[in-house]
Amino acid sequence: MKLTTMTQVTVDGVMQGNGGASDEDRRNGFERGGWAMGAGDNETMTFINQTYQRADAFLFGRRTYELFAGYWGAMDPGSGPIADALNTRPKYLASNTLTEPRWADTTVLSGDLAAAIGELKAKAAGELQVHGSGALTRWLLENNLVDEMNLLIVPVVVGQGTRLFPDNGPDIALDLVESRAFPKGITIQVYRPAGRPQYAAD
Repeated sequence: MKLTTMTQVTVDGVMQGNGGASDEDRRNGFERGGWAMGAGDNETMTFINQTYQRADAFLFGRRTYELFAGYWGAMDPGSGPIADALNTRPKYLASNTLTEPRWADTTVLSGDLAAAIGELKAKAAGELQVHGSGALTRWLLENNLVDEMNLLIVPVVVGQGTRLFPDNGPDIALDLVESRAFPKGITIQVYRPAGRPQYAAD
């Protein structure tokens, strides 16, 4: 399966607390949650719905898994395309601490995570999607396990919060696969990791 990541970020790279409540994620004193609300439009929502619907399975880090399980996992069948996709397809949870997941059709991956994800990727054609899950996404990139990275960039600078890319991390060259702008200013950038960047010679 192709492993793709989907991350909503601000222009300054923050991914923390994008959702529907200002107090969704207050770690490290973050006070600017909900920054993605109101920025979307029908075209953006259609794109997000279609993204979830094309997934064959989902891979989560623990924090995002618990957030999604409590919200999307509580919805009845027919509630909407995102809920239906999440509730009817296999889910994989990368965690060494959560051993008894409450969301149906969840498999916990622990121990040698790289090997477990490698086995998933080696399966028949399809798409294994990672939504949010910042720590997991960073780890997947560091371990060269991401086939395609989708950045949904919201036109706002929030000036604080956890960023997708750390101040010190691996360097990654990216090939642009697709770029698209939506009516209210959100853009989607689809990248394919392409090894290390080329640097100017000394």
